[in-house]
Amino acid sequence: MKESIERAKVLIESLPYMQKFRHKTVVIKYGGHAMVDENLKKQFALDVILMKQIGINPVIVHGGGPQINLLLDRLQIKPSYVQGMRVTDGDVMDVVEMVLVGKVNKEIVGNINHCGGRAVGLSGRDGDLVCAKKLKVSKKSTIATLENAPPELIDLGRVGQVTHINAEILRTLERDDFIPVIAPVGVGEDGAAFNINADLVAGAIASELKAAKLILLTDVEGVKDKQGALIHSLLRADIETLIDKETIVGGMIPKVRCCGEALARGVTKAHIIDGRVEHAILLEMFTHEGVGTEII
Repeated sequence: MKESIERAKVLIESLPYMQKFRHKTVVIKYGGHAMVDENLKKQFALDVILMKQIGINPVIVHGGGPQINLLLDRLQIKPSYVQGMRVTDGDVMDVVEMVLVGKVNKEIVGNINHCGGRAVGLSGRDGDLVCAKKLKVSKKSTIATLENAPPELIDLGRVGQVTHINAEILRTLERDDFIPVIAPVGVGEDGAAFNINADLVAGAIASELKAAKLILLTDVEGVKDKQGALIHSLLRADIETLIDKETIVGGMIPKVRCCGEALARGVTKAHIIDGRVEHAILLEMFTHEGVGTEII
C-alpha cells in the first residue's frame, strides 16, 4: 500500500506541470547515447508518447553522427572535420542523407509507432521545411606577410545553415495528433540537400514554433562550473561571460549558444540534459527538481 501511495504522490506532483504545458510545443533534440542503448531508445519512445497523450506537442529533431561514420567506414571514405564540422562533399552528402533520412529517422519513427504512438518521419527537404544556404567558415591567415589580409575562407562542401523554417507542415501534423520526427537535412535554393547541425535545426524550429521548451539530450549531466559541479540554472545573459572565463568550453559552447539564440527568438526555456538518465525528459518536464541545466 505504501508503494501505491508513493506512486500517487508522484502523479500529484506532476499534475501542475501537465496542466501548465498542455497544448504547448516542446522541441527535443534527440542524440547521443539515448539513440544507441536499446533500453533508452524504448524509454524515449514511451516518454514522447506519454507527452502526446496528456496534450503536449513534442517535435523531435535527431542527430546521427556515429551512424554516418559507421557507413563511411564501410565505404572506405575517411571523414574530415574543420572546427568540429563535418566536411561534406557530394559523396559524403549522399551518405549523410541516406543514413539520417533512410535509416535513423525511420528507426525512431518505427520505435514510437511500435510502442503505440503516431509518428511521422520528415526530412528538412519535405515541404521545404528547413531552408538553408551554404555555411561560410573562415580562419585567419597564418602567413606573416599577409598579416592584414582578409580571413581565409574554408570550403566545407554541402554544410548549411538554416535560413527559414516553413512550419505549416508541422502545424498540420500537430492538428492531426502526429509526432513529427525530423532529420536535419536542409534544402537550398537550387533544391539540393545541405547537412546541418541537429542542435541548430532544433533551435530554429523551436524559435519558429515559439516552443515552451527546447530540450537538448546530451551525454553529459549538463553545463558544469570549473569545479565540475552541475550548474542547475543559467541566465542567457551570462552565457558569453562564462565562455570568456572558459567555464563553458569545447562542444558545450555551440549548445548553450544555440539555446541562447532560441530564447532570444521567443522560446520560453531551454534545457541541456543527460540522455543517459532513464526517463530524463519526464524528470525535467514533470518534477520540481528537474535534471540537467535550464537556461532562462
